[in-house]
Amino acid sequence: MKLPRLYAILDPACFAETRAQLLAAQELVAGSCTLLQYRSKFGNARIMLEEARELRKHLGPSVRLIMNDRADLCLAAEFDGVHVGQDDLSPESVRKIIGPNRWLGVSTHNPAQLREADQTSADYLAIGPVFATSSKQNPDPVVGLEGIRLARLFTRKPLVAIGGITRANARSVIEAGADSVAVISDLLRYPRKSAEEFLRILR
Repeated sequence: MKLPRLYAILDPACFAETRAQLLAAQELVAGSCTLLQYRSKFGNARIMLEEARELRKHLGPSVRLIMNDRADLCLAAEFDGVHVGQDDLSPESVRKIIGPNRWLGVSTHNPAQLREADQTSADYLAIGPVFATSSKQNPDPVVGLEGIRLARLFTRKPLVAIGGITRANARSVIEAGADSVAVISDLLRYPRKSAEEFLRILR
């Protein structure tokens, strides 16, 4: 599989209402973003499913939608894959639920976790936080660009870098060995323009 350079993450906590989140998602897609994760850490399942179905309905087939954590909601909303962290269901448990054709991603934060995740059926692995980030409570220790270089040595699977990535530092992250950059905060203002600029920088 080949990941697009930009992996946008939508967090409902960043938006005042569902409509604003949907509009931002549509702007990202208009800016040529083709991979988007819906990540709600504090919503209840009913609201998460409603929002996910709205995204699926309005974004069309050109964007691949990934559900954070919840394999059940991935299926219910007809998303294209699931991304799990270290404290969620195991990758193999998720794979049994979603089947062989949906994408499965796994977050890692150090070489030991990455080596373990590399042995699973995950389609891609994430490493981070690369830089300090404000979008996550109690984040893991920063791994820096050296953490990406090290991760690249341990896996041949596509590698997503996450954590504090902006237009100013994204190129250095790709040059360190990441295939894709996951971004939240630096896509919030003017999502379409921001996505276009990221993709131009990461070409």
